[in-house]
Amino acid sequence: MSATETLVPFDDVLAAYDPALGLEVHVELNTATKMFCGCPTGFGAEPNTQVCPTCLGLPGAMPAVNRVAVESAIRIGLALNCEIAEWCRFARKNYFYPDMPKNFQTSQYDEPIAFEGWMDVEVEGETFRVEIERAHMEEDTGKSLHVGGATGRIHGADYSLVDYNRAGIPLIEIVTKPITGMGEKAPAVARAYVQQLRELIVALGVSEARMDQGNLRADVNLSLAPKGSGVLGTRTETKNVNSFRSVERAVRFEMQRHAGILGSGGSILQETRHWHEDTGVTTSGREKSDADDYRYFPEPDLVPVAPTREWVEELRATLPENPTQKRARLQADWGFSDMEMRDTVGAGAFGLVEATVAAGCPPQAARKWWLGEMARRANDSGTEIADLGVTPLDVARVQALVDEGSLNDKLARQVFDGLLAGEGTPDEIVASRGLAIVSDEGALNAAVDEAIAANPDVADKIRDGKHAAAGALIGAVMKQMRGQADAARVRELVLEKLA
Repeated sequence: MSATETLVPFDDVLAAYDPALGLEVHVELNTATKMFCGCPTGFGAEPNTQVCPTCLGLPGAMPAVNRVAVESAIRIGLALNCEIAEWCRFARKNYFYPDMPKNFQTSQYDEPIAFEGWMDVEVEGETFRVEIERAHMEEDTGKSLHVGGATGRIHGADYSLVDYNRAGIPLIEIVTKPITGMGEKAPAVARAYVQQLRELIVALGVSEARMDQGNLRADVNLSLAPKGSGVLGTRTETKNVNSFRSVERAVRFEMQRHAGILGSGGSILQETRHWHEDTGVTTSGREKSDADDYRYFPEPDLVPVAPTREWVEELRATLPENPTQKRARLQADWGFSDMEMRDTVGAGAFGLVEATVAAGCPPQAARKWWLGEMARRANDSGTEIADLGVTPLDVARVQALVDEGSLNDKLARQVFDGLLAGEGTPDEIVASRGLAIVSDEGALNAAVDEAIAANPDVADKIRDGKHAAAGALIGAVMKQMRGQADAARVRELVLEKLA
């Protein structure tokens, strides 16, 4: 953000302007090989070891379309309620950038594989229909690494390196039509759409959709228009936003920034912008090109793609249950309130709770551990809840130990400490740390007798019928036994001895 730009308070933005959103989400498919060649697609390989003449664009190399990628594209289109083209083809999108080895990107221009779809998104009890303009196939670019400087960007860097391993990996780009009528909920709608789209992609099994690894990247288009005008303003495109929270923050920031420029009599420059996670601001990238600037023309080295209607229907039959409908069904099965389910989804824990319940854990217990203990730890460590290293099977086993009476909640938290430290399975951690609840009646009786003898005044109150005072003795016993006693059984013994 330049020194001359000011941010308008969010409420003032809403009083004067109507926001419009457009979202472009790039989904990196999990095919074994690249879009147009046989190179592997594994993440994290040594730089420039997963390349060949085709994905490097060397003279004479000829591409061939990855059939599995086409299947994935069709399934994504069907899941988004799109029409599937009976005939489509690839085009060359021409531009120069060091991470584009061919100096063009093989994409689809005016003939996408899927078009005219929609997805309903619910935010705070209100449903917004997000219309899908197109979902088209293309290839990913390589990755530039700018070394030196403070920002990790090319400006100020000492030198740059390029890794072409990612060049040619299959992508599906899903482009919405302008989303209007959101008002104050615009940032939340953007976040909910990307989050729900990710759930759908994961359910389809076509991508890992991990934003931290770049499997799923969102470009956020935002414009403002005078309130009630019914027109669309000039848009900016914030590129490669890599978390749900950042999508929401980027929309909010751009709304406030646009309003500051417009309110001072300025005009919005149609441009790409960079999102800065650390400062929560966007900065100018480059002036946005229009389609004509890319000199699209049909790819001469690839035949058109013409999926038969029979093939499309076969793929339709493989679609999983719609995630929105699935959530409604499981909410009823689990007995969650609307707020409980909303919080579960919002925390990114829905799939984790589902898997934990499937492993035998009671729904409320699964929710308690993931949204309480695990969410707190994820927040403290600055990681996503799914990346903590604790699995649904782990959580289900810990709860089973609680239900068996081998652990209480306090001891269970220590088991989670061990899981996060990589100390083994829940049962191994219980054994190695000596965490199991003491069930030896002799040891419990001795501890209760000692607590009664040490607290005669409290014991007299209990004998007089003031059973609420038992808490002090129970606490003393639990302290003596390092929390490894069944509090309910200790209470029974206290009341029996002082009856």
